[in-house]
Amino acid sequence: MTEDEKLGAARAMRRKILGDAYVDAQTAEPNPTLREFQDFITSMAWGAWVRDGALKPRDRSLLVLAMTAALGRMDEFRLHAGASPQAGVTDAELDELLFQVAAYCGAPAGLSAKRAPQAVRAERGEG
Repeated sequence: MTEDEKLGAARAMRRKILGDAYVDAQTAEPNPTLREFQDFITSMAWGAWVRDGALKPRDRSLLVLAMTAALGRMDEFRLHAGASPQAGVTDAELDELLFQVAAYCGAPAGLSAKRAPQAVRAERGEG
């Protein structure tokens, strides 16, 4: 696969998981340096999602959720919590993941992350 094909596959996966509206908003930047940065992030992060490895998108989503929660990257955690159903992650799996985060990364990380799914579900019109 050429570098252009890899970037194309990474872009497609990013759109599949995060949705067209989000990706369009992030990539509409007229500044060439910021557009280049978006391509870099897409290639680096989303390129890992399309590798021919043993991990499926669901597994990768769970890992991203755990890592962003553990690192306290709540903006990114919230984004991926909202997109996790597109990767095949259920609400029950996300809830269970947060118990693991709290147990292994500490209560503050677990508590901070626990607020995000509640907000995302409220936005979806769920209790």
